[in-house]
Amino acid sequence: MAAPKGLGAASTLIIDDALNKMIHRDGSKGYKLQKHLGNLPRGNHSVFGNFPPDHMSGMKPTKMVKRSLSEPNISTGVPFSAAGGASRGIPPGPPRAGSTLPRPVPKTEFRRFYDRGDLPIQILHGAGGGKIAWKVDIDKLDFHHYLPIFFDGIKEKEEPYRFLSIQGVTDMLERGGSKILPVVPQLIIPLKTALNTRDPEIVAPTIKLLQTLVLSGDMIGEALVPYYRQLLPVFNLFKNNNQNIGDKIDYSQRKKVNLGDLIEETLQLLETYGGEDAFINIKYMIPTYESAVLA
Repeated sequence: MAAPKGLGAASTLIIDDALNKMIHRDGSKGYKLQKHLGNLPRGNHSVFGNFPPDHMSGMKPTKMVKRSLSEPNISTGVPFSAAGGASRGIPPGPPRAGSTLPRPVPKTEFRRFYDRGDLPIQILHGAGGGKIAWKVDIDKLDFHHYLPIFFDGIKEKEEPYRFLSIQGVTDMLERGGSKILPVVPQLIIPLKTALNTRDPEIVAPTIKLLQTLVLSGDMIGEALVPYYRQLLPVFNLFKNNNQNIGDKIDYSQRKKVNLGDLIEETLQLLETYGGEDAFINIKYMIPTYESAVLA
């Protein structure tokens, strides 16, 4: 079943969130659990900041307690003692490196600007939903100021910040034209921080927006070549992240959420539009990459 016409990338994510909320009713797939665990930033009490502590007397602060590995329900195997004795047994193995585990998401400038009302956007409600109502013409926007702010918000997982940032980036890339190329160096840090969260729910939309960025204008693919060392290390971690489902049907294939296929497609796009130096730079960062461009 294809996505309805007129829905952008951000609207598709909202539909997926609603579906996951119906399937996982225990809240295990919601952003509220991640916020409680400290992986997502908490919002302020108001647009002017948090309330004074003396006005929060009825609220009990939540304290996160970390369990020690020495506790009996965490430790594995028999307790080990190097000096010998009754506690002698199998030594515990090294812990997991955790290179692909999600990292905590820092607070974004997009959230701060939107809460203050400094962004010329609002959600378009009604029959034309799934879009942004721009208060000004996109062609008249200062891309040097607004485009990096919108890119900074793509690592948000809370609504309406995620919808507004992703859909805002998509709209600006579609109508930016020649204004996008001079802003490319300012987009590297937001893209890098979004990829370094290593959260598949953030990495996948970020890679899709990177593809849109490459195709949004001339010379943009070549302008990204000097920044491969900032963007491609996370690609190298998730390049082989594919699902082996045998002969079953992958119904989510149309959503392009399989990171392995998505990264391979993006690398081919970077090589195609990156010029003659693109392949050697990709090969330096990802040695297992094989060129798909015909000689």
